[in-house]
Amino acid sequence: MSQENTMSHEQMLALIEQLNDYSYAYHVKDVPMVPDAEYDRQYRLLQAVEAERPDWVQADSPTQRVGEKPDNGFANVAHTVPMLSLDNAFDDESLQDFDQRVTKLLDTEQEIGYCCEPKLDGLAISIRYEDGRLVRGVTRGDGLSGEDITSNIKTLYSVPLKLRTETPPAVLEVRGEIYMPKDGFDKLNQQAAEQGEKTFVNPRNAAAGSLRQLDPKVTASRPLVMCAYAIGYVEGWQQPDSHYEGLLQLSEWGFRTNDLMTRVEGAQGCIEYYDMLSEKRAGLSYDIDGIVYKVDDIGLQNQLGFIARAPRWAIARKFPAQEEMTQVLGIDFQVGRTGAITPVARLEPVFVGGVTVSNATLHNKDEIARLGVQVKDYVVIRRAGDVIPQVVQVLQEKRPEDSASVVFPSACPVCGSDVEQVEGEAVVRCTGGLVCGAQLKESLKHFVSRKAMDIDGLGDKLIEQLVDQELVKTPVDIFRLADQKTSLLAMERMGQKSVDNLLASIEAAKQTQFNRFIYALGIREVGEATARALTNYFTELETLMNADQEALVEVEDVGPIVAQHVRLFFDQEVNRTTIQGLLEAGVVWQTKQAVDQGELPLVGKTYVVTGSLSQFSRDQVKEKLQALGAKVSGSVSAKTDCLVAGEKAGSKLTKAQSLDVPVIDEAGVIALFEEYGAI
Repeated sequence: MSQENTMSHEQMLALIEQLNDYSYAYHVKDVPMVPDAEYDRQYRLLQAVEAERPDWVQADSPTQRVGEKPDNGFANVAHTVPMLSLDNAFDDESLQDFDQRVTKLLDTEQEIGYCCEPKLDGLAISIRYEDGRLVRGVTRGDGLSGEDITSNIKTLYSVPLKLRTETPPAVLEVRGEIYMPKDGFDKLNQQAAEQGEKTFVNPRNAAAGSLRQLDPKVTASRPLVMCAYAIGYVEGWQQPDSHYEGLLQLSEWGFRTNDLMTRVEGAQGCIEYYDMLSEKRAGLSYDIDGIVYKVDDIGLQNQLGFIARAPRWAIARKFPAQEEMTQVLGIDFQVGRTGAITPVARLEPVFVGGVTVSNATLHNKDEIARLGVQVKDYVVIRRAGDVIPQVVQVLQEKRPEDSASVVFPSACPVCGSDVEQVEGEAVVRCTGGLVCGAQLKESLKHFVSRKAMDIDGLGDKLIEQLVDQELVKTPVDIFRLADQKTSLLAMERMGQKSVDNLLASIEAAKQTQFNRFIYALGIREVGEATARALTNYFTELETLMNADQEALVEVEDVGPIVAQHVRLFFDQEVNRTTIQGLLEAGVVWQTKQAVDQGELPLVGKTYVVTGSLSQFSRDQVKEKLQALGAKVSGSVSAKTDCLVAGEKAGSKLTKAQSLDVPVIDEAGVIALFEEYGAI
């Protein structure tokens, strides 16, 4: 007999309570009690019981959060207590004025205690409970009445369907903000973009749009969170004398409250809280647009009362706006250190996020197409914290008649090399590599690195100095530094001995290996293994440089995309000129016979190297294994053919033993090399 058939009504009620405890811990307290898989198993068990006994279904069952049919529209509901607006303060002075008004109205010389709360950037909501059970959820609307969205509110796991208390108030109205965390917003927009759907401008719009869906199942699929910030109306319960204590009580009853709320004394305490939250703002996982200060004492709140549509006992201090409207004056194209070409909108300067912004990123070619942005368009830009401003929306209705489409460059705006966009990628890149000024420093750092040309003494800081002083403009210039000895001696930390050692290292680097030379060129996606495969197959530089894509894909591990990168690199005249210059500067390597990959003894074998070795470095062992045709991986798996384990091999050795992967020590790998003539 199945478990659901034997479960009593009392056991089912206990299961509902347990699942609600799990949900409360996960969605409100952010402290999961059980793995997701366990929750899912218990949830499915409850579904099975309810399917057999529909008369047992409870209103607070987690299965009832989603299930109602789509609504035809939202009914209008009057608020029992109006949801009023707040006056605003925009600087320290206006906040001090507010504190002085409060003190004067209360006719007191004592400092007033305030509850400080982050002002979440979402949608205000009122939720009514009767005898502890959720009966209605209503939007703020115009403050006097709002839309009944109960079915949608019930889909939010941060909203309790039943208060976590045995003695609930007869009636309790809880007010809060429903918002969408930043990571959830990013994922939602990414999914929409992938499906060709319209994306949301910001998390607030996404939250509002998600909450007003006629189908609750759509709302349930959105990453919404509700945070309680006030008690609106209550019957049958004496609420605490402190607003702050009231929020703590709501937390005990199952509501999420903001963990950054606190109590302070006087205007200075409010100002210090503003300064603290200003620093934290950019790093928060959700958007806030300010702070709400409330007189903490409920008795004093009642004494102060209201004026027009705002309470005298509360005020909101806004942060600088993070979104503004401006006009796109033009599009510039910047080239990054990896060759990525980024379109940047040149804007009519506008004050946003606390600074004057005159440029905003458009990310890539696909983003321009998605936004539909044109030169002279009016757009909404967003700046959150220290994040680079970006265009988030085009105001199509304001588009001027003389607006013009954005034309992406066909050549690099820095060096004039061709640009490429690989199928399936959004980024357009310069193919100039070694000769592109925008990529020069990073290209040179790679060129001289240990696994490439291996020029000892030519570190990152020295390369940056050489480029900044225009002593090196291409890799060829490195091999001409002997003619710049006086300039080198004048550089920071470069004495006679250092310069002599550097020049000797440069001279020694001229004697290299073909695979190291190709790797040093920095061709996109051509790493050590691919460079070795290419040079084993094409033993002559001229043959490799002239190989078409059809020939390139014949090389092991070289697919169509890598072949395209290689072909585009060698198609650039500037790259060919640079290579010729390196050869004329004396860079040489020993020519070897073409290697038939099928004849290499370790083709098809995967090795892993770990631990400390005495006679060879791990890189040397790796290089020799690759020369024999093996693939060298960084991790052990069931597909590993052999582990080379030196001293203190650690976890990789343990895993290899557990998987019965053959293990050899340093003596064993040396014997292997001797067997195949690799030493």
